[in-house]
Amino acid sequence: MTEETPGFEEQPDVPSGATPEDAEPKAAPTEGAAPAGDAAAAAQTAGLTAQLDQVRTALSERTADLQRLQAEYQNYRRRVERDRIAVKEIAIANLLTELLPVLDNIARARDHGELVGGFKSVAESLETVAAKMGLQQFGKEGEPFDPMIHEALMHSYAPDVTETTCVAILQPGYRIGERTIRPARVAVAEPQPGAQPAKADEAEAASAADDKESGGPDEG
Repeated sequence: MTEETPGFEEQPDVPSGATPEDAEPKAAPTEGAAPAGDAAAAAQTAGLTAQLDQVRTALSERTADLQRLQAEYQNYRRRVERDRIAVKEIAIANLLTELLPVLDNIARARDHGELVGGFKSVAESLETVAAKMGLQQFGKEGEPFDPMIHEALMHSYAPDVTETTCVAILQPGYRIGERTIRPARVAVAEPQPGAQPAKADEAEAASAADDKESGGPDEG
């Protein structure tokens, strides 16, 4: 066994011609390069963040454009549907308006008892088809006169009416839904000038009858 001499450390072999400094181990790279790497990474991150912001902005703009286009398309569809329904209603109204004289002739034939045989079946079929298409007849004797749906062709006074009343239907009116395609042509009667309303006369008559049944009014 060999004994190690105290105070001496084993030195690495040094090639001939080399200085002692060459025998010392090389130190690790200095820490001065680390901040440069961090700065590059930070710059790269900032660039990516800026690109991400741009992408988000572009996406938001495209989403807004898409929503606007979708809203415009929905409005367009509703407008087209509304126009289609309006055109259909106008076409039906025009067709039924042209058929009104035919329906008037059918009504006159019915009033005179001439609606018989095959002509009756054809007339009733035509009236059924018109009703399915939405045609409604209106106008009755005794109803109050309404200038929005009635056309007065004759005028008179009557003691038994309390307001302007349709006393005769000269030609029925027709409507489709809420749309009037022909007003009812009527004869109207107004209350007799200076005459008391019929309801007031009836009320006075009823009061007199009650007094008579009860033995007359109470005396003071």
